[in-house]
Amino acid sequence: MIAQRDLLAALIVSALTVAAPQKITIHLAGDSTMAEKLATKRPETGWGEMLPQYLDTSAVRVVNYARNGRSTRTFISEGRWQEIVDSLRAGDYVFIQFGHNDESKDKTDRYTPPADYKKNLTKFVSESRAKGAIPVLMTPVARRRFHTKGDFYDTHGEYPDLVRSVASTEGVALVDMNRSSGDLLRLFGPGASSALFLQLAPGENANYPNGVNDNTHFSPFGARVMAALAVEGLRAAGLPIAAHLRQIPTPIVPALRDSSGVQ
Repeated sequence: MIAQRDLLAALIVSALTVAAPQKITIHLAGDSTMAEKLATKRPETGWGEMLPQYLDTSAVRVVNYARNGRSTRTFISEGRWQEIVDSLRAGDYVFIQFGHNDESKDKTDRYTPPADYKKNLTKFVSESRAKGAIPVLMTPVARRRFHTKGDFYDTHGEYPDLVRSVASTEGVALVDMNRSSGDLLRLFGPGASSALFLQLAPGENANYPNGVNDNTHFSPFGARVMAALAVEGLRAAGLPIAAHLRQIPTPIVPALRDSSGVQ
């Protein structure tokens, strides 16, 4: 009798397992602007941490492999890329965003020359496709940089164009975070744009007793806005994942009013 009950229970579990559809997985490959942060770095926030807010999480899950300080070269050499490849299933997505560290000539531990950067991006694309996954290339998000007259300028040199080139050559979906985030910084201007980044006065946060003036990494609000830009880019690209994107408001105007008095 016990054996029969055990067999029946096993059959029920097996049937439920077969019936339950597997979630689509979005694998995030990138640097600190996308990465999940340590408690000791809060309130610094990567935009990849905010991405699930914009997804139907009953059908989609996000696995964030992005790490601070990584370039395409070190992401490969440390085995992080292979970890993604080994876990890919057909129908998964791979969001690929590098450039901040690849371009850093003065940091030889991470610098990746332009030709190697293109080669690495192409590798990411081809190996994702070989597993039946869907790669999405993303240009690096803009840093907060303004000339003394208040005009925004980009710091990434040729690297965003290299991503665009690989996307065009390989026929890959492109989400141009560099362009959309740059446009947003122009709209916000030098003052209001500080709300997007890790800007803290001395004594404001225990993790940064001397304060911090970081124009690369995001505040929680900034990360949420950047995730919203990514989602809009995915919709514009017409990818099937768009069917699982949620429409939620991003409170840009209220936050600007609170932080800078903009009306």
